[in-house]
Amino acid sequence: MISLEHVNKYFGDNHVLKNISLNVKQGEKIVIIGPSGSGKSTLIRCINRLEKVTDGHILVDGIDITEPKAPVQKVRQKVAMVFQSFNLYAHKSIIDNLTLAPIKVKGVSKAEATKTGMEYLERVGLADKANAFPAQLSGGQQQRVAIARALNMHPEIILFDEPTSALDPEMIQEVLDVMVDLSKQNITMICVTHEMGFARQVADKVIFMDQGQIIETGTPEHFFTNTQNERAKGFLSKIIHN
Repeated sequence: MISLEHVNKYFGDNHVLKNISLNVKQGEKIVIIGPSGSGKSTLIRCINRLEKVTDGHILVDGIDITEPKAPVQKVRQKVAMVFQSFNLYAHKSIIDNLTLAPIKVKGVSKAEATKTGMEYLERVGLADKANAFPAQLSGGQQQRVAIARALNMHPEIILFDEPTSALDPEMIQEVLDVMVDLSKQNITMICVTHEMGFARQVADKVIFMDQGQIIETGTPEHFFTNTQNERAKGFLSKIIHN
């Protein structure tokens, strides 16, 4: 489904991703963790080609998106992304936020986009907010809308870039609950997060990154209870409070 082959990314002299290779199977749930500045967000932004790699290859559903003439828009129809900061259009209603991309990008009729949009708002518990505007919603509600908007593109892959990091603590769980529910579907998920409980619950594979490299990959059981990597142990000791 997704294959990264010897991917490097520089920002000027800053070597942000160092020889990253990774394979993600269809329907797999991948959680990427690690300290700030380790390259996690850059990695998933490269998968959607929001950032261009310096060298190496990224294949999404068989298409090499690092090629200059790659059909990036076609790939993005299959890949949705949920950001830290919601990125909702403030001047549009919630339902209009959900229907804009399906209509403009996929050519879906307004009636059909609205029908499925309402179904996804129902799924995230916000059908009653369809005609509200983003400023009238809490941060947690806005992030749930952002997830519903991503789902309304009927993606095969969803990328999450620290979706709870901008939220107040009491709002985090409502977003995680939606993501846990989503993880039960046959959809490929790659999530950058510091929510270790979520990683334990939904991940098929946990990837630990540090200084632009993948340091360790394993199941949640292995990573949280049996990692032998000293850097990973140090990270976990600081982020998990017993």
